Amino acid sequence: MKQVDIKDLSVDDLTEKFAEQKDVLSKLKLSHAVSPIENPMQIKLARRTVARLKTELRKRELQAK
Repeated sequence: MKQVDIKDLSVDDLTEKFAEQKDVLSKLKLSHAVSPIENPMQIKLARRTVARLKTELRKRELQAK
């Protein structure tokens, strides 16, 4: 997910996407630990997406104060 797309989302959507992407990351890590996945770059992309979402949530939290 691109940063531009993330900025357009509402706080509720951000929270929902964050939980969803965190689950995806957990599943990718688990499947990679059991047997190597075909494209390990998926883990990197999922981790970065989670970080982007978390950063935007924190930014909005600080702006609300």
